[in-house]
Amino acid sequence: MDVTTFLSALTGSFSQSAGKNPTVSIMEAGFEAAHMDVRYINCEVAPQDLANAVKGAIAMGWLGFNCSLPHKEKIIAHLDSVGESARLIGAVNTVVIRDGQLTGENTDGKGFVEALRTQRDPRDAQAIIFGAGGAARAIAIELALAGATSITIVNRTAARGQALAEHVDQSTEAECSFTPWESQYKIPEDSDLIINATSIGFSPQDDQTLDVDLSTFPTGAVVADVVPNPPMTRWLQAAQDAGCVPLTGVGMLVNQALVNAKLWTGETLDAAVMHRALEEALGIS
Repeated sequence: MDVTTFLSALTGSFSQSAGKNPTVSIMEAGFEAAHMDVRYINCEVAPQDLANAVKGAIAMGWLGFNCSLPHKEKIIAHLDSVGESARLIGAVNTVVIRDGQLTGENTDGKGFVEALRTQRDPRDAQAIIFGAGGAARAIAIELALAGATSITIVNRTAARGQALAEHVDQSTEAECSFTPWESQYKIPEDSDLIINATSIGFSPQDDQTLDVDLSTFPTGAVVADVVPNPPMTRWLQAAQDAGCVPLTGVGMLVNQALVNAKLWTGETLDAAVMHRALEEALGIS
């Protein structure tokens, strides 16, 4: 394969830092296992260089690229179209390039929903989401679009939590409300999907857990965590002990990568291969 062909099949990650990126390991492993002539690299792009980087991606024939902070919102000005969920979320983390046209998608929440489907259908879910940041916003929107009946945003900062709840409630068919996160929050007994969308419990602070009355976990509920390392956080361990079904953050990351690959290439990569690659990259194998 010559260099021209190689570059015509290149995907990249437009991130602020070119440091260690587990996504590179996931994507590279998936493409290699599928014997595809596609490479995934990490590119450091300063905010002032974003426009030129986008032009370069088009000129080099890239299939697309990911965007991390601080580019997730700024990239929208350089796109030809934006997918429904990305528009509602107000941020793009994945760009697909076809015939010189750029389409923005947000696969953060999509990865969560696909991981959730391994345990239950999101339709008719009554969800509790802890947090009101980017992960919570993406997950809330995708759950609503997937048919969740009700979503409750639980957050310390009332203004931020209320704003997210009102946005989801007004923009989707789901009923979404806000509840202040007070000490030893009691989970409503009719909740069947409970999600930690904060960074609480992420290694090396893995001795921490959410300020929640753990005795109020509804038996049989799916309890999820966006934290991938450690996979079984204290939050998930407590949920499992209470008779709930744990859903780790590892599945969300792997499924996000699978969705990305499908958008760029039209192919479904090997989830097991990518799962092992992520565990190795995070040192949790």
